[in-house]
Amino acid sequence: MGQVTLYLDSQTVARIKAAAKAARMSQSKWVAELIRKRTAVEWPASIARLAGAWAEDFPTLAKIRGQGQSEQAREPL
Repeated sequence: MGQVTLYLDSQTVARIKAAAKAARMSQSKWVAELIRKRTAVEWPASIARLAGAWAEDFPTLAKIRGQGQSEQAREPL
């Protein structure tokens, strides 16, 4: 396990102490959890659960294009 030394102003230290106490965690665990959350490389579970959440009646691309609206002219490449 690695160690990190942080130099913080007294107001920030007081806020960490209060937050860790409220969470019933050590200051070290509280800071580590905060870092894990802020550096996560995965979507939160609440967002991942949204995949496929649309109802089956979501219109197909053919239906959307067939509604009489013409496509906008595109700029040449």
